[in-house]
Amino acid sequence: MSRRRIGLLARLAKALELEPASIDEPAERGRILPEAPKEPGAELVVIVLLLLASCCAAGFIAVFADSRIPHATQFLGLSLGLAFGFLAAALVVIARCLVVTEELTHDYPPEEHQEAERELEQLFDESRERFTRRRLLVATSALTGTAMGAALLAPVVSFGPVFDLSAFVETPWFRGRRLVGDDGAPLKASAIQEADFYTAYPEGADREQLAAPLVLVRLPGSAIHLPSGRSGWAPGGILAYSKICTHAACAISLYRTPTFPAVEPGPALVCPCHYSTFDPATGGTVLFGPAGRPLPQLPLEVDSDGVLRATGNFSGPVGPSWWGIRSRKPT
Repeated sequence: MSRRRIGLLARLAKALELEPASIDEPAERGRILPEAPKEPGAELVVIVLLLLASCCAAGFIAVFADSRIPHATQFLGLSLGLAFGFLAAALVVIARCLVVTEELTHDYPPEEHQEAERELEQLFDESRERFTRRRLLVATSALTGTAMGAALLAPVVSFGPVFDLSAFVETPWFRGRRLVGDDGAPLKASAIQEADFYTAYPEGADREQLAAPLVLVRLPGSAIHLPSGRSGWAPGGILAYSKICTHAACAISLYRTPTFPAVEPGPALVCPCHYSTFDPATGGTVLFGPAGRPLPQLPLEVDSDGVLRATGNFSGPVGPSWWGIRSRKPT
């Protein structure tokens, strides 16, 4: 037998003579933290406070979504403030009654110290025992976090409508409806003068509707060049457009009239917020500024009494060009 095989057999025999090393199981340890008395009352208080915070956050969203609620600003502030107040109270109760505050002072153990790691695990397990309703607390906390997050994100929809676009397509105008002034008296065509600017409303309708107010101007017939299909929309040179700017829904309240027509630009409707400028002679097209589309034009007629009436609806949706607006027609 070779010397190499003899050496291998000797090592094998020596290995068989050794007893397997015993693996010490961690001994049963005593508690590190003193066992704290259960606080079911405090846990119920926390759960109630979190539920109240969730309800207030949901109330904020409801008030924000419903424009019909009077004094909405006050209710928005109250609901959001109460939501944060209840959340803060719940956190205070958790900190004072449910979190173990035992302090242990000692030197840092050497790295990779298994004994210290076991103590940390035990501390964590013993601290968790303090909460007798862990699942309910976790679920309530998740509900509160979701409600508070939704309340904080709700104002984002103020940048534009999300689902309900009815305010931009439903108008109070229809064929035969008379135009009235600020005093409620019907507007006659003879009262509309060139180089002047007028505001009109639908007779008998809510003036607060987005599509209710109009701007009226009068131009010489030779200066009007409306898009095709609108040949009869400006009787006697009187043109009616929505008063709501198509950029950010500000009110059109300025009218540019040239002093020296030979050298200055023609008449224009101007929004004072961001200076979007519209040409009334060409169907409200944008001349300048950030507006993305023309002002919607309302077709007019003069009845037998000389009063201005609508002959239909706007040429396009009223208001800013948010997503989904351009593809819809006024109703």
